[in-house]
Parts: sequence; C-alpha cells; structure tokens
Amino acid sequence: MIPGFDPVLLVLVLVVAVLALLVVFTVLRGIKVAKPDEAIIVTSRQRGARTGDESDENAGQRVVFGSRVFVRPVVEAYFKLSLRSRQLNVQATAQTRDAITIRVNAVAVVKVGGSEQMVRAAAQRFLNQQDQIESSTEEVLSGSVRSIVGQLTVTEIITNRQALQGQVLEAVRESLDVQGLQIDTLQIKEIDDDNGYIRDLGRAEAARVKQVAEIAESVARQASEEARIGADQAVAEQQRKLDLRRAEIRKETDRAGAEAAAAAPLAEAIAQQEVVSQQELTAGKRVGLRKQELEAEVRAVADAEAYAVSTRATAEAQAERNRRIAVAEAVRAEGEAEAGRIRATGAAQAESSRAQAEALQERAAELLRQQLIAQLPEIVRAAAEPLSGIGSMTIIASDGDPTGQLGQSVAGQLATSTKLIKDLVGIDVAELVTGRATGAAAGAAAGEQLARARGGDAG
Repeated sequence: MIPGFDPVLLVLVLVVAVLALLVVFTVLRGIKVAKPDEAIIVTSRQRGARTGDESDENAGQRVVFGSRVFVRPVVEAYFKLSLRSRQLNVQATAQTRDAITIRVNAVAVVKVGGSEQMVRAAAQRFLNQQDQIESSTEEVLSGSVRSIVGQLTVTEIITNRQALQGQVLEAVRESLDVQGLQIDTLQIKEIDDDNGYIRDLGRAEAARVKQVAEIAESVARQASEEARIGADQAVAEQQRKLDLRRAEIRKETDRAGAEAAAAAPLAEAIAQQEVVSQQELTAGKRVGLRKQELEAEVRAVADAEAYAVSTRATAEAQAERNRRIAVAEAVRAEGEAEAGRIRATGAAQAESSRAQAEALQERAAELLRQQLIAQLPEIVRAAAEPLSGIGSMTIIASDGDPTGQLGQSVAGQLATSTKLIKDLVGIDVAELVTGRATGAAAGAAAGEQLARARGGDAG
C-alpha cells in the first residue's frame, strides 16, 4: 500500500469515471441524424389528455427532416422513413368511349410528401412495409387511367395526351394525399391496341410524314449533290488559279533568266553606246570648232569686202550727191525763171481780167439789151401763143376789118409784155429797138465813110 493513499477514494473515482463513460456513450447512442432523403419519426410513451381532436393520434410523435435529434433511451423510440423518389411503370388496359380496347403504358415518379402530416400518414401505412409504396401507387394509377380512358375517344387520347395525363393526376391526387404520397411526374409512353386500329389511324399521317421525309431527303440529297458539285467547281477553279499562278511564276522566272543571260551583252552594248555617244559629242565639238573657224575666216573676208564696198559706195554716194546738188541748183534756177514767168503771166492775166471786168461792167447794159433783143422773137411768139391754141375763132369787127382787130389784140399782148419787162429790169424794149435801128443806121454810114477814106488813101 502506498502510504497516505485512500482506497475508498480510488474506488469512488473509478465509479465516477465509469458512470461518466456510460453517460457519454448513452448520449452518443441517443443522437440520431436524418439524411436529406429521409425523415426520423420519434415516438414517446407519454400521451396527452384525450380531447377528441385528430391531433391526439399524433401526440408524442416528432418528425425530423435532414437534421439530428436526441432520442432519450428507454422512454423514446425512433423510426426512419425514406423520402426518395420511386419510379413506377403503370400499365392499364381499358375500353374507350367509342368501344375500342387499348393499352396504355405510362411512367410515374412518386414519393412520400415533405410535410410532417404527410410523413405521419405515410408512416402509419407504410413504415414497416415501405416496399409496398410502389405497388399501392401503381394500383391507384391504373384504376384512374382506366376510368379516364373510358370517358374519351381514341382520337382524343392520341391527339391530346397531355389532357389524359392531367385528368389522371387530378383523379389520384386526393387518394394519394390520404396515404401521404405525391406524384412528381406522369408521362404516357405508349398507346396501342391488338387490332391495329390506332396504327391504321396513323397510316395517312405516316404516309404524309413519309412523303415529307422523302421530299426532304430528296432535297437534302440534291443540296448535297449541288454542294459536292460546287465544291468540285471550287476545287477546279482553285486548281485553275494555281496553274495560272504557276505559269506566271514560270514566265517571270524565264524572263528573269533571259534578262540575266542578256545582262552582260546589254551592259556591253550600253557601254559601247556610251563610247559612241562620247565620240559623237567629241565629233560635234570638233565640228563646232571648225565651224567657228570657218565663220571667223568668212567673216574676215566679208568684213574686208564690206569695207571695200562701203568705201566705193561712199565715193559713189559723194559723187551722186554732188551731181544731185548740181541738178538741184539747175532745177532751182529753172524754177525761179519759171516762177518769174508765171508771175508775169499771172500779172498780165490779172490785168486782162481786170480790164475785161471793167469792160464787162461798162457793156453790161449793152449786153443785156443785146440778149433782150435776141429774145424778142420768143417774146412775140409767147405773146401770140394764147391765140395759137384756139382751133377756130370768130371776130366781130364794127369797122368791117377783122384782121385789124386781131393785130390790135396781138399788139396789146406785146405792149403788156414790154411794159412787164420795163417794170422788172428797167429796160424799155421800144426805146431799145428804136435806138438799135438808129445805131445800125449810124454805123452803116460810118462804115461807108471809112471805106471811102481807105479808098482815098489807097489812091
């Protein structure tokens, strides 16, 4: 024994430790965890007072979803109920409203509801027989399908499956709710019959669909063939472009080779051409120089000849000038003589004109009288002209002499004319005629006397 060690205390410590382990073990064993697809139902032996309410049946039950719960040992018990979905194959044979027997194959997905009430309902019916959920639900769905099919025709069922599905779901919802179950989906897979009625109904549509499919297949085949032809054409076009490009490259290569081959002769020809050009330039300069020399020589000769010609021309010009001066002096002298003569002639003509003017002035009256006397016959004829226009005239004379009466008439006309002339120009025609007669007689006498005198001188 260890001095100072109390065995009772040791036993007490061991007992406490064992009790603690038992408590921990008990607690750990009492903790239950619900999975996401299951529910834990905890039941207790304790019951509340009876009130007659429906909830009295669920007194002492707890439902736990997806979490942990502590189940007290001895006084409580727990049960697990699966919440997973179950797939059901529903098959039903029924007669339609138009007396056609058909088979309906459907697929449904069913599970236990997610509320505490539905879990408790499902637990009451399927807690220890959960594998019967599928068969029970299949029976309910089959009965509903047969009931709904009997209310519809084949055509309505085929053309509107969605309506059939909705009516079946509506029919089974209440019965499944009572069992704590719910249907997630319901799909009609197949509708068939033993006599081929449904198949015959679809033959026309199948034929149409087949025709459409064949047309589509033909169009697709045609499109494929056109695409293949287009692809071939594209390939051929690309090949043609490639061949053309190769030919161009080959031509460029040949041209480059030819140019390279001809480069040396061409360079030599160019160099030779440069030499020729330089030679031509040199020859041109030589020709220009020779031309300048020749021009200088010709210009010198021409200048000498021009100087000689200029000298001769100057001498000839001086001689011509002297000759012209002499001629001009002669012409000037002749002109002065001619001018003197013209002046003398003009003076004589002026003097003659003046004398003629004076004589004309002195003889103007005489000339006027002469012209008037020359016009006397015309005056007399004009005075007698009124009488010449008379075709026949009767003269009555008191003295028995009609001629005398006509003469007096003419004399009267003539007297009127002479008076008019006297009044206009101041000349008396009667005096002029008398004076002219007297002058003529005097002139005749004077001439006769002069003639006699000349005769005497001659003797």
